[in-house]
Amino acid sequence: MNTSQILAPIFSQLWWMIPLFLIVGAIKAFKPFLKGKMGEFEVSAHVKLYLDKEKYTLLNDCTLPDEANSTTQIDHILLSPYGIFVIETKNYKGWIFGSERQKTWTQKIYKKSYKFQNPLHQNFKHEKVLAEILADIVEADLIHSVVVFMPDCEFKTEMPKNVFRGAGWTDYVKTFKQEVIPSTKLKRIQLRIEKEILEKSWKTNRQHVQNLKHRHSEI
Repeated sequence: MNTSQILAPIFSQLWWMIPLFLIVGAIKAFKPFLKGKMGEFEVSAHVKLYLDKEKYTLLNDCTLPDEANSTTQIDHILLSPYGIFVIETKNYKGWIFGSERQKTWTQKIYKKSYKFQNPLHQNFKHEKVLAEILADIVEADLIHSVVVFMPDCEFKTEMPKNVFRGAGWTDYVKTFKQEVIPSTKLKRIQLRIEKEILEKSWKTNRQHVQNLKHRHSEI
């Protein structure tokens, strides 16, 4: 009996495991992407539930070119007469430790700890890129940084005033009550951003990931 005759009955019994392994592999590969998208979806829901749709316009998943011939990816840009809010979303579980000036923050799940980039520093880059794109339309000091963690985590250190867990960030946004951007200028801002945003596609996301790897390899 040759090898193919021996393997044929085994394969006939276990063939269904091949697509199962492929599905499991795909889930693992896409899990970080899906996790991020769930966090972004939740922020979009917060805007619909807690902010006046006549006053606030949310732009989601904005990949923009930067001055270094690279790209930066902003989870959300919230436009309003009261200012522009650059929102970084973090869908993390466990305990979160961090402060405004620390280079890295810590996520702790049971006895394991993981370091991640200070999201305020990460968002500062986003603010800078957006300010450059809008330099001839709006002042940079009208662009504000907001970091939103999902409710699954718990802060274990005092967080900066613009870092939130859950929908509390909308209350912070509503503390900006003075109208500083006229409606005509807001429309120009939106059109400019939409013109600069790279096409939403797997190719754009893949290129952005490659840019990040290249940038980090130079640090």
